[in-house]
Amino acid sequence: MKAQALADHLVENSVDEEYEPLRTYFPDEEVMHIGEVEKDENPGWKLLFDGAANMKVIGIGAVLISETRHHYPVIAQLHFYCTNNMAEDEACILGLRLAMDMGVQEVLVLGDSDLLVHQIQGEWETRDLKLIPDRQCLQDLC
Repeated sequence: MKAQALADHLVENSVDEEYEPLRTYFPDEEVMHIGEVEKDENPGWKLLFDGAANMKVIGIGAVLISETRHHYPVIAQLHFYCTNNMAEDEACILGLRLAMDMGVQEVLVLGDSDLLVHQIQGEWETRDLKLIPDRQCLQDLC
């Protein structure tokens, strides 16, 4: 936190005779997550992937989930320029290679890139010359 921001905050929120500290008691502090157990309609292997690029760093990651719900995460930082779409491709390739290395025969691939999904399914065509090698690699892996 910058010193000036802290100083400004203290000036605006000074302690006076009307000051009351916040009550910070939370009855379920020890609970990390509460959620419903969902019935898994596809008990097989799953692959979730994502990639992101900005001006400073390009990161990709994937999580392979086994039939017994064991998670196998893999992440990497790319050291070459690429767009967000290219980072998504690289993340998917990383996850598929992990699945192949582990001997997985069939995997449900889940990602948030509509572009990638439609291109892999052959519904959309790749026009960017930089993406063609990635698409070919993904089609070979699938």
